[in-house]
Amino acid sequence: MATQGFTTCLWFDDQAEEAAHHYVSIFKNSSVGKLSRYPEGSMRPAGTVMTVEFTANGHKFVALNGGPEFHFNEAISFQIFCENQEEIDYYWTKLTEGGGEPGPCGWLKDKFGVSWQVIPDTLDDMVSDPDPAKATRATQAMLSMHKLDIAALEKAYAGE
Repeated sequence: MATQGFTTCLWFDDQAEEAAHHYVSIFKNSSVGKLSRYPEGSMRPAGTVMTVEFTANGHKFVALNGGPEFHFNEAISFQIFCENQEEIDYYWTKLTEGGGEPGPCGWLKDKFGVSWQVIPDTLDDMVSDPDPAKATRATQAMLSMHKLDIAALEKAYAGE
């Protein structure tokens, strides 16, 4: 069993270093670590960035410049649980700027194609409430939104 947790490896064509710096600029408790380069005789030109280790919000990542063969999709996403609307607005803006795309229900793709869910930390309690009417109203409100609006979700949940 792994004793040091997990590290998420993100495969990029050639934007690994740019992506690492981008994510570190958005999240607290973040830093760029070791950078490795392709050696002579490898699949990429010698000296170009192969991997960049970084930490974003305390989570370890490796960004790999592996080439254009693979692309990100919504089958994998990162959830950002937010305490308030200010946090939702901040992460939504930072992750959609520069070519990101808003999606439904608090989902978005950033400019690299990585999928994120920017959601209030109270959402799960609302949509899984034992009162089916409350859960249904909260779920229906969420389904009608792109960026989630906590006040509107709470209002729907309460039946107002």
